[in-house]
Amino acid sequence: MKITWLGHNCWHLEIDGTNVLVDPFLNDSPTAPVKADDVEAEVMLVSHAHFDHIADAVSIAKRTGAMVLTNFEISNWLAAEGVARDHAIGMNPGGGYDVKFGRVEYTIAHHSSSFQDGSYGGNPGGFVITGEGKRIFLACDTAVFLEMKLIGAPGLDLAVVPIGDLFTMGPAGSLEAIKLLGPKKVLPCHYNTWPPIAQDAGAWAESVKQHTNAEPVVLEPGGVLEL
Repeated sequence: MKITWLGHNCWHLEIDGTNVLVDPFLNDSPTAPVKADDVEAEVMLVSHAHFDHIADAVSIAKRTGAMVLTNFEISNWLAAEGVARDHAIGMNPGGGYDVKFGRVEYTIAHHSSSFQDGSYGGNPGGFVITGEGKRIFLACDTAVFLEMKLIGAPGLDLAVVPIGDLFTMGPAGSLEAIKLLGPKKVLPCHYNTWPPIAQDAGAWAESVKQHTNAEPVVLEPGGVLEL
């Protein structure tokens, strides 16, 4: 399994030969190493409706024909924007969907979710992905929550947690999340995109080593982790 950070909370995963794209924010992102036309996707995961997570979802879904797993409200919006109805899969927290490489489950997230016009964007969420005999958790935009203990109970090879503060948990909150999740490895996200969410990822990694049992991995945009 190959995980590439495309900046902010945008990720490209290669799982058993399938291209999986998470929260496509590329063309307008100041840290993305590629543009929307440069990425491929057979499966796309969209955590919530904020612009910095959904900006390029429609164009990429139309170009690639990707199946998009997201919440129910965003799936309806995608269909209204011209994405094939049977490719826009609406989910809700606690639900899962079988894909060709394994399974994707939609978890809760403590955040907000609205489209650019201010309309309701459904429940925000995160994703548990199972494939290639591995299990990973993308927390996406959230605060720490106690159900992370249940998410981590079956075992996690990797967790991806936000550390930017202000809009999500910060470094201190992420340590509590990592303790609850108990992953083997952990990646930070949703930081250094803009000055209000600037963080020292090196200092965060040292704190993870000191206070948790997880191995922190810090990537630059375009960097790759192989599991």
